[in-house]
Amino acid sequence: MDGQYLITLEDLSQRKAAEEEIRYLAFYDLLTQLPNRRLLLDRLQQALGAGARRQRSGALLMLDVDNFKTLNETRGHDQGDALLRQVATRLREAVDGAHTVGRQGGDEFVVVLEDLGEDPVQAAAMAQEVGQTILRALRQPYVLDDGQDCHATVSIGATIFQGLDDTVDELLRRADLAMYQAKKAGRDTLQFFDPRMQQVVRERATLEQDLRTGLAQQQFELFFQPQVEDGSIIGAEGLVRWRHPGKGFVSPANFIPLAEESGLIVPLGEWVLRTACEQLARWAQDPALSELVVAVNVSPRQFYQAQFVDQVLAALAVTGAPPSRLKLELTEGLLLTDIDDTIAKMVQLKQHGVGFSLDDFGTGYSSLAYLKRLPLDQLKIDQSFVRDVLTDPNDAAIAKTIVALGMSLGLRVIAEGWRPRRNARSCTSMAAMPGRAIC
Repeated sequence: MDGQYLITLEDLSQRKAAEEEIRYLAFYDLLTQLPNRRLLLDRLQQALGAGARRQRSGALLMLDVDNFKTLNETRGHDQGDALLRQVATRLREAVDGAHTVGRQGGDEFVVVLEDLGEDPVQAAAMAQEVGQTILRALRQPYVLDDGQDCHATVSIGATIFQGLDDTVDELLRRADLAMYQAKKAGRDTLQFFDPRMQQVVRERATLEQDLRTGLAQQQFELFFQPQVEDGSIIGAEGLVRWRHPGKGFVSPANFIPLAEESGLIVPLGEWVLRTACEQLARWAQDPALSELVVAVNVSPRQFYQAQFVDQVLAALAVTGAPPSRLKLELTEGLLLTDIDDTIAKMVQLKQHGVGFSLDDFGTGYSSLAYLKRLPLDQLKIDQSFVRDVLTDPNDAAIAKTIVALGMSLGLRVIAEGWRPRRNARSCTSMAAMPGRAIC
């Protein structure tokens, strides 16, 4: 007789579902579906460790809903919960998915921003930008479950961390103190724990607003720095300068990086290009200056625009400037992104006679394989190799190597920052034309 077997089947799906629910409740807030305090602390600890290993800065933002107690007392806790759910949804939408958004408890939320760069000031600027995005998103009207509109804002405290000597508890304490400073400052605002950082961010925000105003009110001027060959001026580089009505001349080292980061470099670059073409057209009418070439720096952000080629051709057409006398200076950073798109745009403009120079050569990441593919006319030796070329053998060797490389590729080579004996008559001739000369 065959053996008999008893088989018992047990449905484990309910048990597994229950275990998953317990695990979820342990790490996520039931009301908002955001990470709870326990998971937040773990994520923040990981962010500190990653920041220390990579030497990258991050930021912790503490948010508190303004006057939330009044809402609970006047319209009930159900409507308060409805508001918190909507705040959570807007926070998720306002913050990049690479960062952590969580509910600290009650009406407090936390945002952990990671990998904001090596420079704490830059990290503060990026945190400020995220904070302003959050403030704008959360101050929009809400419609609660009772169908009535509700207006609410948040106060945000921020602190920067690099993970070296910071602890989770200390960061939470700093952000909490900064958040209460935001409350004292009138609510619906962001404050940094470090007053010095707060001042830097405030000055940066003011400078950005001034930059926008400066563009609108045409506060910028284009100066021309002569380019000399064998004692004679053969061209000039257009250099933008900002004459602030209250601060005087603002250093390009201060406003150009800000223009790059804010996107204002695009309209500023368009103005520079058009103004340089206008000057080029005027010089073309003077026999003594008609052979001069004008070089214009082009930002990568400006160059990557789909309509960049059309913008250049339009500036030439509107002003009547000769294309063969316009030279666009590109940085080596352009070679790191889309080399095929870069070459395609350069070829289109070269067909109309526009020339190209590779700026700051030797300081970036140029690949010789890319270099031979680019339709360049000129290499520009960075001034860091030129300044001491007569006294530093290493600088001299680098300069000689770049000259030899340029000659082998059929390119002209120009040294940035080299100051030969001034050709006073040529410089005076340039300065006499509309525009300004730097000699």
